[in-house]
Amino acid sequence: MNHIMTGNQIRWWRTSFGKEEGIEICNSIEHEHISQGIVTADFEQKLARVLDIPYVVATTSGSIAILMSLMAAGIRPYDEVIVPNRTWIATAHAPLILGAKVRLSDVESIRPLMDVTQIENLITSKTKAIIPVHLNGRSVDMREVHRIAEKNDLVVIEDTAQSLGSRNEDGFLGTQSDMGCFSLSLPKIISTGQGGFVVTKDEHLYKKLLAIRTHGVSDVINAQWTHPGFNFRFTDILASIGIHQIERLPERIETVKKIYKHYETAIQDLPFIKLIPVDIKKGEIPIYVEVLCDEREELIKFLSAQNIQTRPFYPDLNLASYLENAGRFPNSEVFGLQGLCLPSGSAQTMDDIDRVIGALMKFK
Repeated sequence: MNHIMTGNQIRWWRTSFGKEEGIEICNSIEHEHISQGIVTADFEQKLARVLDIPYVVATTSGSIAILMSLMAAGIRPYDEVIVPNRTWIATAHAPLILGAKVRLSDVESIRPLMDVTQIENLITSKTKAIIPVHLNGRSVDMREVHRIAEKNDLVVIEDTAQSLGSRNEDGFLGTQSDMGCFSLSLPKIISTGQGGFVVTKDEHLYKKLLAIRTHGVSDVINAQWTHPGFNFRFTDILASIGIHQIERLPERIETVKKIYKHYETAIQDLPFIKLIPVDIKKGEIPIYVEVLCDEREELIKFLSAQNIQTRPFYPDLNLASYLENAGRFPNSEVFGLQGLCLPSGSAQTMDDIDRVIGALMKFK
């Protein structure tokens, strides 16, 4: 059952949900497993096994996962948090909501990932955390991030919203720092519609995250107010979907890799478009197919006229004036103005991919 495909239009992203998810939802309702309970706990345990990490805390979204992690790390007003200029705005909004100052780093010239050579120049006496973002399965240089963090006593929270299952030489992305944050929204390798989760190897942080998820208390029946939290709870209905989505993960990883490689071969000689690399051989997983095109708007219109949807990259974060980052970000600017997602997703058919490629061949 495909949920974001209508008529003859090729959508920029396509995923699927099967009968098993529906049966599991009905089973949970029949047994009155509605709010956060044993199905959520089962889902968390399955995720922990997939990522080979001891602790997983499911929550309402990847955005809230970042917010909870910052709360668990003790981020307070007037602290500073270093964030890359190329990411979804939630990465910056989470510290901002806590009253912290966001300090933006430019990205690499080849990949839209945090330029780790800039981090030390951004550190002040108020800096408390770094949030490297593994966009589209690509790994930030985590060894260098950790070297800097240890030298300056900083917390590292990995934003792995787009990278479930991706690896580097040290293991799964998101599992190599104090905490890692994942998204389960619709355009992800697996989805529960909305949702997210935090992973950690630290039992103390795990217990703090559990309490923060439920208004800062560990027992809602015999509640005691010990520290701040909120209602960030997951539900067994969403977990019922997620349990079967996890089973589809290996197949989906192979599908998106196949799609990426097909585009890579087909468009390598097109002068107007450049594939943004993902290193599949090193374990990175390209859930999206991202390109640069200096005639992006013309290409979007051209493909749209052939009933093919694309998605331009989101704006650079420094364009949000309320973040108060004046400076220049030349590498980010290229990705922000030229970046484009071509149709992809684990349920996208190869016939549709061929149709997109055929259209690209006719541009210009």
